Amino acid sequence: MTNIAVATTSQLAADAAHEVAAAGGNAVDCALAASLLTMNTEPGVCALAGSAFITVWQEGSDPITIDGNVAVPGAGLAVSDRGLGTINVSLEYGGGISTLVGPGSVSIPGSLAAFEHAWKKYGAATWQSIFAPSIRATRDGFPLSAACHYYLGYSGDVIFGRSEDGHNALHQTDGSLKSAGDSIVIPHLSDALDAISREGARLFYEGEIAAAIADHCRVGEGMLTRKDLATYRAIERQSLRADIGGWSIATNPAPAVGGAVLTAMLMACSDLPDRSWNKSTLQQLIDTQCACLDFRKRHLDLAEDVGSEAAKLLESARSGRLLSRWTSASTVQTSVVDSMGTGCSITASSGYGSGEMPSGTGLWLNNCLGEIELNRRGLDAGPVGSRLPSNMAPSIARRDGSVLAVGSPGADRITTALQQFLINFLLFEMPLDDAIAHSRVHIDTSGTSVRLMAEPGLDLPDTGLTLNEFPNLVMYFGGVAAAVYDEAKGLAAAADPRREGGTCIYEH
Repeated sequence: MTNIAVATTSQLAADAAHEVAAAGGNAVDCALAASLLTMNTEPGVCALAGSAFITVWQEGSDPITIDGNVAVPGAGLAVSDRGLGTINVSLEYGGGISTLVGPGSVSIPGSLAAFEHAWKKYGAATWQSIFAPSIRATRDGFPLSAACHYYLGYSGDVIFGRSEDGHNALHQTDGSLKSAGDSIVIPHLSDALDAISREGARLFYEGEIAAAIADHCRVGEGMLTRKDLATYRAIERQSLRADIGGWSIATNPAPAVGGAVLTAMLMACSDLPDRSWNKSTLQQLIDTQCACLDFRKRHLDLAEDVGSEAAKLLESARSGRLLSRWTSASTVQTSVVDSMGTGCSITASSGYGSGEMPSGTGLWLNNCLGEIELNRRGLDAGPVGSRLPSNMAPSIARRDGSVLAVGSPGADRITTALQQFLINFLLFEMPLDDAIAHSRVHIDTSGTSVRLMAEPGLDLPDTGLTLNEFPNLVMYFGGVAAAVYDEAKGLAAAADPRREGGTCIYEH
């Protein structure tokens, strides 16, 4: 048995990891158990029928990232059957967003395939024991988190009221949204999870659940077919690696864009003149974000070959050319390390949610095809089976005697949140909690002009950009979860104060 440290989205999820550790689970088992629980008990924020990336790095082995990203559906469909079945929804959430929901917004979900792949390759616990905490929580009821309640305040009716079971689970009998802390029971969800725990992911991709999901989407003119689900496979990739401040970092490789953007941001800040945040270091940080996020918007988001464009970005950062032009959008995260030196980081998302729940399954489906700001290609986003764009960047960092697992939710703030945490922890050598809680900045390129978003307490330089300074630390700037094992200092874990989070350390 090994000792573990866990940082994740909720204390309920951290407790699930603790339970699996006590049953003999390793870092990967515990990360899977915590992630499964948070994906199934954070309605609106995430769901099982979405995407996930899993980065694992064992002592003495090369790191890998398991790609369970959502993919373009439509196997066997005629051209005339594509691009239908959506509704455009506008929400005041996050200052105002537009997204597409309905059956036509649903892409091929990959989370469960990635989880089973990781378990078969690395797991020490049983598949059923990994599911047990989630089955129990969804059967007996779980508290509605404040983060979920906040998002559902905007989307509970217009998106998550689209199914009768979903609406009833989230609302009082008078139609009002349940309060934060109220117990939530989603009909049929625990039964679906129990069946998957006994029969494996096959049931979700080829069995009765697969049929229910695909048939529901096709009846609503969506593109997801039974063949899409039956032919989906998680892909094992060599992680993208870079050396920063004596640490080697492994993160999400192409075709996802998050890992390349994060790595370029870190490379461009590896020579910061000071080991603290002042006007000079903040200026360099802001410049790197401007350059990297601009490159992503102009080159990566619409690239036919993301790998070659990502290589150009990394070479530009490595050579110092990256900054030359600038000097003249719902995710959950689990990070686990163990005393054997294994790190496992899992980031998962289901977009803003399609609002679709096939009858009898309890499973909300993703709307990743309808995430307009991320999937800029639209509903017909490429060849059937190709992966959609993703900012997710679950990462592992290692140096002699130490391993760190880290990641963050936060749409396009994922990479900037991780950039600043990793600089704080790896380069500035701040304590883990301080490295996460330190005020952050983010360059917002979503509108017609570039804006500097900032939390309070920073000695900001005069950038010439429009400044939006927040009065407090806010969840807009991500939700870093980090766990570290050091041979000399032992285990530690910390969750972001910007979001509800949970940690645990299991030692026996």
